Order: sequence, then structure tokens, then C-alpha cells
Amino acid sequence: MGTEPYDKLIIATGAVPKMSPVPGTDPEGITTLQSMRDADFLRKVRDEKTIKKAVVIGGGLIGIETCEALQLAGIEIAVIELLPQLLTFLDWELAKLVENHMRDKGATVITENGIAEFMGEDGKLTAVKLQNGTELPCELAVVAIGVAPNVTLAREAGLEIGSAGGIAVNEYMQTSDPDIYAVGDCVETVNLITGKKVLAPYGDLANLQGRAAGENAASENCVTFLGTIQTGICKVFDYSAGSTGLSESAAKRLRYDDIVTVVNASPDKPRFMDGQLIVTKLVADRNTGKVLGAQCVGPGNVSKQIAQWAMAIQGNMTVEDVINADLPYAPPFSLAIDHCIATAHILQNKMKGRMKGLTPMEVKWKVTNNGKPFILDVRGPEEFEEVRLGIGETLIPLGALRKRFNELPEEKEKEIICFCKISLRGYEAALALEGNGWKNVKVMEGGIMAWPYGREK
Repeated sequence: MGTEPYDKLIIATGAVPKMSPVPGTDPEGITTLQSMRDADFLRKVRDEKTIKKAVVIGGGLIGIETCEALQLAGIEIAVIELLPQLLTFLDWELAKLVENHMRDKGATVITENGIAEFMGEDGKLTAVKLQNGTELPCELAVVAIGVAPNVTLAREAGLEIGSAGGIAVNEYMQTSDPDIYAVGDCVETVNLITGKKVLAPYGDLANLQGRAAGENAASENCVTFLGTIQTGICKVFDYSAGSTGLSESAAKRLRYDDIVTVVNASPDKPRFMDGQLIVTKLVADRNTGKVLGAQCVGPGNVSKQIAQWAMAIQGNMTVEDVINADLPYAPPFSLAIDHCIATAHILQNKMKGRMKGLTPMEVKWKVTNNGKPFILDVRGPEEFEEVRLGIGETLIPLGALRKRFNELPEEKEKEIICFCKISLRGYEAALALEGNGWKNVKVMEGGIMAWPYGREK
């Protein structure tokens, strides 16, 4: 130990992993994934190929990416999440699509259940016991339930710790001591949408903060870092999952009075260019039209979509601003109307009353709890035979709809919910029905591709 003098000091002590406060944390085989030592240990596990079963505790970014890495290494993997969903930066219905994809890839996913005990024999992990009493045999447990700011040094130095638990800094990344700056996972920052202090342990933000602090320490506060909109993305097997700004659930928790959302499922580029599906949920302020958040999942180019929405949010753009955005177009890269702009168009239609949209969750609730709406599937017969919702829907292909109006409810006030694969034909069907006198016609947003529940095949 020694003492070094300084004129300016930058603290970058990062974060420390949270550990499960449950009995039995001593057996060999329990690890986090926070340090190089942890990474080296997991690499050794992969290379030695002696571990057959593992559990990941926590369904956040690190937990999901660890699940994929272990699964690809040939290890049977289960992800345990205490909350009702994985990836809490997503709303439930998009998180469920990710969960379904993980199951398709062979991973076991258990939600709304936590770890009660780590079990071992001869000093080695043999199983984990869940809170519901289930025992899962395993030789490896990766604890990925989040991180906390490492503020020990700052607290010992007498620096102010903020209400969110990180080191308090101003826009110059200065702490309560003007000669000491702090950056990265150990600090709290401002959410640019809400104005509230938040913890945002993202690698890109740490680098941006580090540049600002470095310039300011060398040049007397010449640049600022104003905050974050908490943009993030992760890879989940063949899917990506990303978000920026506020989810619908977050906006409601923050008591936003009047928000409007829409779900859009469509390819990222034309099918003849091997376009891949993207499901986007857009959140906006109904009164101002201001974009508040976007989230996106699927095998398509999620990163591009989230980047576009992040810039729209930071630019204080409205839905109306986005609908004519001049984005680059060529068939190898995008649809003529980019998925982002199409999402804005759909929300514009909804806000102007041109479309009455329901999320798949709302449709499921209505079918289960609120009487019997007439569910109209306007796909083709071959599509229907390949996969269907199985909620009592009636198949009338869009091309035959006008000749088969007699098969629809005679009561013009009867609620009719239309859909197809992505609900483009569903929207066209709804317009046709409204043009012929039906007054309570809805569209299931995102169609069958955004349906997060079980399907009939």
C-alpha cells in the first residue's frame, strides 16, 4: 500500500455482483459472472466438458447471455427467475416471445420461483432447491441477479452517495468533492425522460462518462454528460432483444397519465432478401405524440431499430416526426417503408382513430374473461392448417371476405377482432367490415407472430 498525490482524481470502481441470500453458498460450483476470474472459470468449464447440468439464477442481460453460452457448450441449462418474466426492460408480451424462443432452443425457463437452497455433497454443488420445493440437479450455478454500485471507497472518502445508491455526480461527472470525478457502474445518472436519478450499469455509458471526466479533469470542466435513456440490447440464440426509453409498464409505474402503445410485427427487409421478423412495441404520450420508448425482439435487425428509436427519443421527436423520417433504403437493407416508420404509421392510425387496436394480451383477456368476441382469422387455408391460435377463431380468407359477410354476426354492434399473420390483412379486413356497417371492429396488433401464448399446430 502506498500514497500517491493528485490534483484531480477519477473513481471508476464499477459494481459488485449481488448474491442470493440463501443457505448453502459454500459448495464448489457456485459463481457469478462479473470478473475476469469468473470468465476464466466458465471458460474452463466449457473446455473440460465435465459439467452436464447447470442453472442460471436471474433472467436479466447477463443471465440470458450466460444461458446461451452454456447451452451452446453442450450443457443442459435452466434459467430461474423470481419475477413473472425475463428481461424486465421489456413488457411481458415481448419478454414471453423471448422465453418461448429460449425453450425452442432447448433451455428450461422457470419464472415466478426463486432459489431456496444450494445443495451439495463432499463440498461440491449437486442441486438447487427452489422456493416451491422442486430440486434441480446441477453441478454449476451462475448467480446473475444484478449488480450494486461499488461505493466503498467513495463512502470512506466522505463523498455524497445519491438516493439511487450510486456516487452522486453532476453533469461534469464531479462528485461532492470538486477535485474528484466518478464514472461507470459506481455512479448514478439522470434519466433524460423522467428527470429521476437512476443506476445505469452499461458499458457504453461508462466509456462516454470516462471521456467526459477525463476531459474535465484535464481542462477544467469543458464538456458535460447529461444522462441516459437506458438503451440496451442482448443476443438470445437466434433472437435479439433490445429497448430504449420507457416500456409501458415503466411508464405506468411512473404515473404517466395518458400513454398509447402499438405492436408491429413485420420483416426487417423484403422476403426475397431473406428478411427476418421483428416485433416492436412503441410507447408514446397520447396528448403530445412524443415518443417515450420502444422495445424490439426477433431474429431480424433489432439493433438498427433500437438505434433509430433511441435517436428519436433523444431528439424529442413525436410520432408525426417519425412517419416521414428520411432513412436509407435499398432492398438488401430495408423495406421501402422501414419497420420503424411502419410502426409509427400504425400508431398514428391508432391515435387518429383509423384503427382500433388490441394487444394480444388484451385479446386473450377478452376471450377468457369478457364474453365471446367474434375472432376473425383472414389468412389462407394453408396458413390456418399450419398454425392457429386455437381460441375459437373463424377462418374467412381476406380475398373471400366480401362474399361471405353472411357468416359474420348479424348484430352490427357485436365486437369483432380481426387478425392474420402480422395483421396487415387484419387491418384491411377491419376497414372492409366498418365500410359495411359493423361498428365495433378491432385489430389484434402484430397478428399471430406477436401472440405470446400457446398455439395449435
